Amino acid sequence: MPDQTSHNPPEPGTAEAPAELRADARRNRERVLEAAREVFAARGVDAPMSAVARRAAVGVATLYRRFPTRSALVTAAFEDQLAVCATAFEEAMADPDPGHGLYTLLEKVCTTLVTDRGFETVFMAGFPEALDYDRERACAEERLAHLVQRARDAGQLREDFDPADIPLLLLAVSGLAAQPPDTALPAARRLLTYLFQSFQAHPPSRPGPLPPAPALDLSGLHRPPAAPLAAATAGEAAAGTDRGPRPRRPARSAGR
Repeated sequence: MPDQTSHNPPEPGTAEAPAELRADARRNRERVLEAAREVFAARGVDAPMSAVARRAAVGVATLYRRFPTRSALVTAAFEDQLAVCATAFEEAMADPDPGHGLYTLLEKVCTTLVTDRGFETVFMAGFPEALDYDRERACAEERLAHLVQRARDAGQLREDFDPADIPLLLLAVSGLAAQPPDTALPAARRLLTYLFQSFQAHPPSRPGPLPPAPALDLSGLHRPPAAPLAAATAGEAAAGTDRGPRPRRPARSAGR
């Protein structure tokens, strides 16, 4: 979706730097970013900007003064999640045990997927344009391929293991994100442990104990209804209130 730009941005295409803001303005900025993470997690990164403004209890004009474009807002909102991703990859690549490094990376990603819906939005649905998704994805795939190859070379992965098994694992885990955290987190860890044991070339004949089973039954197959935040109002969609401030319509001439 193309960027939505205010009519009077402070600096075209850039957000105000936190260090340049007063204390009250910084609090407002953090409130906007928290609202953006909640709205984008529930409705996707193309959710109306007006929904973010309402969630943050600020005016749309205030939102656009802080973040002149959608890309500026999305980039700032998901900055921490992207840092988590980068750090997890670096730590995995530095681990002298390739299999352990790969496991710890997957554990970090899986647990974050089910505890931070904003991370799920970025990692699973794709980076917004401002974050150059194609470049980030290519970089992540290259690093992941390197981690897998290291584990292969060390004889730690079975011969028929395919790198596509990892996205398959992540897709399965991301389905748990709709569950409450006290259910989703142990479920993600247990599922990862099961599957990672099946990835191994020489799984232990007597594997260690699994993480505790989550409190799930067949009723857990029903996806909980989306929060009210996830449903856009018909009036908002019809009015197009996500496009930012609009110029006033010229008054009709007396002769018309």
